[in-house]
Amino acid sequence: MTEDKTINKVKIPEVITVGDFAHRLSLPVAKVVAELMKNGVMATINELIDFETAAIIGEYLGYQVEKEEKKEGAKQPIAVPSGKLEVRPPIIAVLGHVDHGKTSLLDAIRETNVVARESGGITQHIGAYQIERKNRAITFLDTPGHAAFEKMREHGAQLTDIVILIIAADDGVRPQTIEAINHAKKANTPIVVVITKIDKPEADANRVLQQIAEIGLVPEEWGGKTPIAKVSAKTKEGVDDLLDLLLLVSDLDEFMADPKSAAVGVVIESNLDRGKGPVATILIKNGTLALGDYVSVGETYGKVRSMEDYTGKKIKEAEPSMPVQISGLKVVPQVADLLQGFSSEREAKAESQNSLRSKGIHKLANIKKLGLEELSVSMAKRGQKELSLVLKADVKGSLEAVKESLNNLGDQEVTANIISEGIGNITENDISMAKASGGLVIGFNVTMPNQVEQLSKREKVTVSIYKIIYELLDDIKAALSDMLEPEIHEIVVGQLEILKVFVKGKGKMVVGGKVKSGKIEKNLPIKVTRENKEITRGASVVKVKKEKDEVKEVVVGGECGIELDRELEITEGDVVEEYRVEKIKRTL
Repeated sequence: MTEDKTINKVKIPEVITVGDFAHRLSLPVAKVVAELMKNGVMATINELIDFETAAIIGEYLGYQVEKEEKKEGAKQPIAVPSGKLEVRPPIIAVLGHVDHGKTSLLDAIRETNVVARESGGITQHIGAYQIERKNRAITFLDTPGHAAFEKMREHGAQLTDIVILIIAADDGVRPQTIEAINHAKKANTPIVVVITKIDKPEADANRVLQQIAEIGLVPEEWGGKTPIAKVSAKTKEGVDDLLDLLLLVSDLDEFMADPKSAAVGVVIESNLDRGKGPVATILIKNGTLALGDYVSVGETYGKVRSMEDYTGKKIKEAEPSMPVQISGLKVVPQVADLLQGFSSEREAKAESQNSLRSKGIHKLANIKKLGLEELSVSMAKRGQKELSLVLKADVKGSLEAVKESLNNLGDQEVTANIISEGIGNITENDISMAKASGGLVIGFNVTMPNQVEQLSKREKVTVSIYKIIYELLDDIKAALSDMLEPEIHEIVVGQLEILKVFVKGKGKMVVGGKVKSGKIEKNLPIKVTRENKEITRGASVVKVKKEKDEVKEVVVGGECGIELDRELEITEGDVVEEYRVEKIKRTL
């Protein structure tokens, strides 16, 4: 009689929670978790596992696991694309070195006092603005220029149609200038070089032209393809010419969009507003976003309940290339998240869940199985010293940039560990978190209420608030450096060639010899060498005698006897080397 074997088949998606997987197998969750643990996967009921893992575990449990076919959702945009593309305003990113006048130039263009609202001349977070020139709109995306904001600056280059590369005429090309060029080239974005500060006596625009030509941006006036503008934000010389040049470059490329289609945009800033809840600044790339539209934004969704332009004016629609701040989302989205418009809340929610699922798949795809060498490295890192930080920032963009910068600090010995992060002012809970971990509270462009400050003093928790990113990073770097073990240097004071061993035993030793180099003095440690190889150490000189008199020291060429505080293996012909220990502070 042939045994009838029934193969149990089950279909699952690319990624699934342990609980859902157990449900589809019609098995207790505990059994699935136990099987995962046997195979080295520590997962709870709500954690995600990928298809490959589920297939292996399913086989052990007697199931044949197959991949579920993707169902194409009924994603219906708000408006069906008309197929009629229209020219949209160009989106301009402003990149370059931190001190080369980006904010001052935007100030001159917009005729608003942006510089007065910023600290230390650095733009604290990304903002977008629109101006009009000859009845045409131009959108500017202002990106921070400090190296710490590299991630956001790269994001800015990939968002935009044209990159303005700011280079000061009195300073020339700097490393951050090269970074900006690389970001723009990577995004395949046209570059317009703007030479600023031409009003300064030490300005040398020709030197800048020579420098950019050497790195592959040959100016048009030298027969190349790189447009050049020379401006002074102080006198406004050349500003109008720059705007005309940007419109000309835009005309050559003709940036198009379909204003009748569903809105598509990118988050350039986000934060939690006390009155409005989660808000996000969106740069519309295509379509039109209207008040009341349902949208998905990365892993969140919602209905657009309010909409303001960059001046704070309430508006009902946002067309392509327009920056707009919206409210109505469920949670604060991430910078660089994609906004998409839908005809219903259900579709918007489904898309946000797809984004969340895709993120889970991406994370799982990047998990590596530790080999023996990697495991050794992982175990070694457990001895790594950590500086625990509670991090608070004003907006999501700033938070991400500071986190990115802090993650780049440290080494194999010390590291900054962000145990808690958030948007908004410092709270009593932040103080409690830092107290429990023995860490610090770091705030960027936020404040601390009086009652919280009093709590921090009572709990003896250090709170530092910054408005300038590189001051924050310098202080954390200094704190990490203080945690490094110092370098130990042994400075040889003198060498004594042993001629005779007089006393040996009872916890001490007396030897005599001739000083070969330096000097021999009391209260210093020694090591013993034989044929230029160290054979022992661990004793110190407690007495130095010249003939019958005890002396402080004996210099090179003299003979003396020394008493050691312990017995060592020393014979005639050995060399006793006296040394001092110096500790040298290390820095990252």
